[in-house]
Amino acid sequence: MKSTTIIAFILIAIGIAAFAYEGITYTTREKVVDIGPLEITADKTRTFPLPPIVGGIALVGGIVLLVMGAKKD
Repeated sequence: MKSTTIIAFILIAIGIAAFAYEGITYTTREKVVDIGPLEITADKTRTFPLPPIVGGIALVGGIVLLVMGAKKD
């Protein structure tokens, strides 16, 4: 399998995942109170948004690479 074909499939998978999830969610633990031996933490959930245009660009780029790779053969 050629490297362009592998990259094309990876880009297509990233594009589909970006459309499906629309963002990356992660949790951080932060100290709320730290008084001597008493320590209170809180979990905060944050989201890194992925605009649909990113998914579309990755999907179209993967399809273009796949077609261009097929034309060379």
